[in-house]
Order: sequence, then structure tokens, then C-alpha cells
Amino acid sequence: MPRKRLLSVLAAIGIGLAATAAAVVPMTIAGAAEACAAPYNNNTVYVGGNRVSHNGHNWTARWWTQYAAPVAVPDGVWTDNGACGGGGGGGGGGGDTCNYPNWAQGAWYATGAIVRFNGSLYIAEHDNPGYDPTISTWFWDPFTCGGGGGTTPPPQPGGFPVSEAQFNQMFPNRIAFYSYAGLVDAARKYPAFLSGDDATKKREAAAFLANVSHESGGLVYVEEQNQANWPLYCRPTPEVGCPAGQSAYHGRGPIQLSWNFNYKAAGDALGLDLLHNPDMVKNVTSVAYQTAVWYWMTQNGPNSMPAHQALFSQGFGGTIRSINGSLECNGGNPAQVQSRVSSYQHFAGILGVDPGPNLYC
Repeated sequence: MPRKRLLSVLAAIGIGLAATAAAVVPMTIAGAAEACAAPYNNNTVYVGGNRVSHNGHNWTARWWTQYAAPVAVPDGVWTDNGACGGGGGGGGGGGDTCNYPNWAQGAWYATGAIVRFNGSLYIAEHDNPGYDPTISTWFWDPFTCGGGGGTTPPPQPGGFPVSEAQFNQMFPNRIAFYSYAGLVDAARKYPAFLSGDDATKKREAAAFLANVSHESGGLVYVEEQNQANWPLYCRPTPEVGCPAGQSAYHGRGPIQLSWNFNYKAAGDALGLDLLHNPDMVKNVTSVAYQTAVWYWMTQNGPNSMPAHQALFSQGFGGTIRSINGSLECNGGNPAQVQSRVSSYQHFAGILGVDPGPNLYC
């Protein structure tokens, strides 16, 4: 074919392809990153819909959060919106400029060691034989560094006191909805929860999870089983109605959050509209756990204190009184009390901590 004829054919093909592309792809530059949002601040409280930049990506908060840097994990608080660049964020790059080594399974890591894993940086909280960086042996959140390969990690909070292996040992029959990752994410919403020295954190974790186990059948049930009771949990008042329906406020989650006014109070505290969307508690793992932590940390029981406070002033028996009062305590239902106590003793044994005195109420 003559050269002139060949060029005209190629030109025609090019015009056809260009026309097709124009019909399919709007007039944008493929792969162009959006401007970075304001940088993430560890001390700032974020609520659902807030956007930040971190490690070169933009992120959107799904619900209330603080002290939990953006990281993409199942049931996590942050949604990854993709890479960003330019604008006012200043969040690009981050850990990508650091020279820390990739994590290697089976390698020995001393406390304070920093490794790269799935594009993020993690800090070992304890000496360990190469455990996966996302379980509790490791500082769960990645951090951003400004270059170089230094070995001194930034300050970090204490680690989650229950490993994933221990969690699975406690709940061998749990359903997939009640994931370990969702529990760890929810625990971050209240910095005072599972705080203190190692023994104190483990004792509270055992007490909380023992009551959770009793309320949820070993993390098997997400909703109250007796549907005949469902319409009973709506008590409309001028301040709190029942917009989701008469039967919408039955027990859900690890501590079986119930009643319309409790859904509103929990939602207000967590930055979620649970009054209008109570099914979030059965559909989003972290939200389910968050309601349980909220109840544990803030809701006064018959002994006029939340279970968190009762544990340290009255022993494990005080947590039972905070949760179910006279329905179980003072001879109300000794079998139920024994079930909670037995779980607590078992979980404390798994964590290697003394359960302490005053187990009964």
C-alpha cells in the first residue's frame, strides 16, 4: 500500500477511536487525583462524612472517631477515597518516603521495631516472632513519617489487651459478623476503655467480654430472639419518638441495645442517627460493638454507676448489678449470675490475669 494511503487509513482509524473514546469518557484526565483534604489530626474528633487526607489518600469518616488514624480494614471507621494530590491537604507521600523494611513472616521483632506492611508502617508494641502487624501484638494504626529510616517510634497508646487468637478461643462459635477487627475499632472510641496497666486492661477486657458473651449467646445472636417482645420497646415522648416503627427498637448487638430512647442516646454519643436507622447496629460490626462499649462506659445501672466504674469499685459483681440489677442480683436469678461469673473466670484465665474479689452480686 502506498505510504500516503497507509497514513490516511491510520488517520481514519485514529479519528474513529477518538470519537468512541469521547462518547464513553467525559473530558477528564484519566487517573487524575483529587485535591487533598485537610490533614488528619489524631486529637481531632471526626463524625460521619468528615474528610481528611493521610498517607497520600483522602478518607471519609463513616461515624464518630478520635485517635484512630485512617487505615482501610474491614468494618473500619474510614473509607478510602483514593490517592490525592495538590490542594490544601499536604497529606501526600507520608510513609512512602521512609526506608523501613518490609515485614517478614517468622522474623523476630523487638519492641519498637517499625516495618512496612501493605503500604503502611506499623510499630511493634511487644517482642514477637513475626506476628501479622494487624493483630493486637502490634500497634494497630500505621503512622506517617517525614523521611529517613530512624528507629525511634513516635509515642503510641497501649495495645489492645486481647489478641485475635485469644478472642477466637473465647468465642469459638461466634458468627462472622462479630469480627475481631470491628471490636478493636469500636474500643478506640472511648480512650478510657481498657486503659491502665496491663493487668487492669486485661481484667476489664475479660469482664466486658464475659458480659457480652452472656448477652449475645457467645457472640452468636445479633438481634433479640423473641420477636413477640419487639413492639414493647417503643416509648414515644415529645423528645424521642419512634420514627423507625413500633417494633424497631428491640435488642441488637453484643449487649442487646433496646428501647427508642437508648438508641437515640447511643446515636447522639457516637455521632450516628440510630433513632432513624436502628438497623445499623445489626448491619455494621463496629457500630454494634460501639453501642456495647457506650453502654459499658456511660450508662448507670441500679447501683448508680456504669459497669466500667463498678468493676474497679465493686468487682465483677458490680458489673452484673449495673447491667441487670435485681433481675439477677440478690437471689433474683443465681443461674444467670453464675453464667456471667464462669465466663469471666474463663476469660481471665485465657488472658492470664487474676479476676479479683467480689465476683458475685
